[in-house]
Amino acid sequence: MPPRMNNPSLVVPDALQPLLDLTKVIGKVGVPQRTLDLIRLRVSQINGRIYTIPDDLGQAAEADARLPQVAEWREATCFTPAERAALALAEDATELSGREDAVPDEVWQDAAAHYTEEELASLVIHIGLVNCWNRINVATRQVPAAWR
Repeated sequence: MPPRMNNPSLVVPDALQPLLDLTKVIGKVGVPQRTLDLIRLRVSQINGRIYTIPDDLGQAAEADARLPQVAEWREATCFTPAERAALALAEDATELSGREDAVPDEVWQDAAAHYTEEELASLVIHIGLVNCWNRINVATRQVPAAWR
């Protein structure tokens, strides 16, 4: 299916740079980039935003070999407790409907046990930003993106 329009972040004057600036700020807080990448992929999977991941991750610059396991992170043994806490937070903060308390206290407290307040805040902003990008791209039927 062809895109419905050019990416809105390119259509609306001056819209792209603030989003890129926010991404840059989030990356400076101290959450490992690999954790941010895991979140970006998992949230995108939930939202139906397709990324093409290289078959040979060894050939992709800085690719995390665990990427193909992100959807099954609960069963996979290769993720750290901090990454698991971040992924649980990302899932709950993305799938907001159908529950009275979309992000249960136990999920929040587990994430808070692994991250400082500033890091936790950056995770929440990152999750929201990835959801924003996903909704823009899915609504306008942008082509699948290549993983870095």
